[in-house]
Amino acid sequence: MGQAVLKLTDVAFQWHGRTRFGLSVPDFSVGSGETVLLLGESGSGKSTLLSLICGTVLPMSGHVQIAGTDIVTLSGGQRDKFRAEQIGVIFQQFNLLPFGTVADNILLPLRFAPARRKRVGDARAVATELCSALGLPDGVLNEKATSLSVGQQQRVAVARALIGQPPLIVADEPTSALDANSQASFLDLLFTQASEHGTSLVMVSHDPRLGDRFDRVVRLEDIAKMERSAA
Repeated sequence: MGQAVLKLTDVAFQWHGRTRFGLSVPDFSVGSGETVLLLGESGSGKSTLLSLICGTVLPMSGHVQIAGTDIVTLSGGQRDKFRAEQIGVIFQQFNLLPFGTVADNILLPLRFAPARRKRVGDARAVATELCSALGLPDGVLNEKATSLSVGQQQRVAVARALIGQPPLIVADEPTSALDANSQASFLDLLFTQASEHGTSLVMVSHDPRLGDRFDRVVRLEDIAKMERSAA
């Protein structure tokens, strides 16, 4: 494994509600350019772990380092900016702007990330190249995102995550609604683009059949301890 792009150390977190939910991660890291499949059943804490990695929630204790920066030490505004600069996110439901064009959606992260935009250069030209590499039709940048097929929308979501070459991509169950052939095609495209850009990938899934495609498969229960108790 290369130098760690992501490293969690002694992380502890707890949601409060009718039932307290706690998650602790003593040690978890992802190397530069490494692809990791994180397996866990529904309710096992996968979404909580992704929130901790992305800095949308903070641990009660411990450290979350991304590209050498401990995001726990940053303010809310600093974390938002850092996330936009350093992390590409592929959501399970894609979360595309419903009234925006494909170009609007792909270029969206660059509006909040000056350094990431600087790495791109001609942003629209790079977006066009990404669309072509991902098998999207010519002229698609001007199309409304909602006019595309589900598979095409998924590729737009991948292009949005990749643009500007963030060192880390986090994908939340992006293949859950696809059949086996579509899953394989999607992963081929994602891995090819991640490899070309030297990007690390952490993908969360409940499907162990995807494991052969990744450098490493990690079961959430092996790196994290989950606790539930009545409030």
